[in-house]
Amino acid sequence: MYRTDHGSTMTAATTVPKELVHKRAAEEVLLTGWEATGPDAYRVTARWPRDRADSGLYDPMLLVETVRQSFPLLSHAAFDVPLGHHLVWDRFSFALVPELLLADRPAERDGDEVQLDVVCQDVVRRGNRVCALTLSYMVSRAGEPLATAQTRFTVQAPAIYRRLRGDHADAATAMARAVPPGPPIRTARPDATTSQDVALSATDHARRWQLRVDTSHPVYFDHPVDHAPGALLLDACRQAAQALCSPAPVLAVAMECVFTSYVELDEPCLVEAARLARDPAGRDRIGVTLHQGPDGATSCSTVVTVVPHPDAPTH
Repeated sequence: MYRTDHGSTMTAATTVPKELVHKRAAEEVLLTGWEATGPDAYRVTARWPRDRADSGLYDPMLLVETVRQSFPLLSHAAFDVPLGHHLVWDRFSFALVPELLLADRPAERDGDEVQLDVVCQDVVRRGNRVCALTLSYMVSRAGEPLATAQTRFTVQAPAIYRRLRGDHADAATAMARAVPPGPPIRTARPDATTSQDVALSATDHARRWQLRVDTSHPVYFDHPVDHAPGALLLDACRQAAQALCSPAPVLAVAMECVFTSYVELDEPCLVEAARLARDPAGRDRIGVTLHQGPDGATSCSTVVTVVPHPDAPTH
């Protein structure tokens, strides 16, 4: 997860309206503009503030948040989805070039320009309203390919969403009932400067942790929500991979995630990790699953591909 201190030189005047990316704090908006480039094709621009690069390296979760902000932007601005509708993740994946996360590359003084070329596919409409779509991304930085990403999500009108969520639909009530976060485990985020950025706490099992839901987090809980945000779940999966690989520091360079149910705030959620077969390039892969409820149903399953962190000592 990217840094949560807000010393950025970005201002609301240089970014898209915060409502279009579902943010309350203007300083958390990363996107700077968008335009249509063809039928169901768009170019979205963003700026990454230099003060969000720790030790000269941007966190992969900053890429995730940049892509995530484009979902509501394009839904509202390009597909006329009304504000107040809910975007519900089905799946999300990305793969990046780690060398292009280095923050000392040529860039403007106050931040790095990032470009997202987006193609919308498998658009499902109900009447004149979009109710589901797939977005495929080519992400570049300084004109060089940085990453690919893809997501599928559905769009729910407020009345339908309330019916689906039942007694969990009210965000203020859900946050008030949230399970207090347990003690953070530093092996999940050895670089964390605050416990807010650690998404896991220990259990009695070496490869199982409890999800830490800190509703005071300024990014994940920028505004009231009725369930654990998808971006928090992705960060928890990334941190579980790091905890499993500890003490060796690793960098998540790819993730493939499937969301199968909401992670509720008012009951514990367990996060489990296991090593998988290496990918064709010889990189380590970690399978991470999130479980919740009395029957331990899977809420989210992710494959995280990692490489040695560039800051790791070599021998």
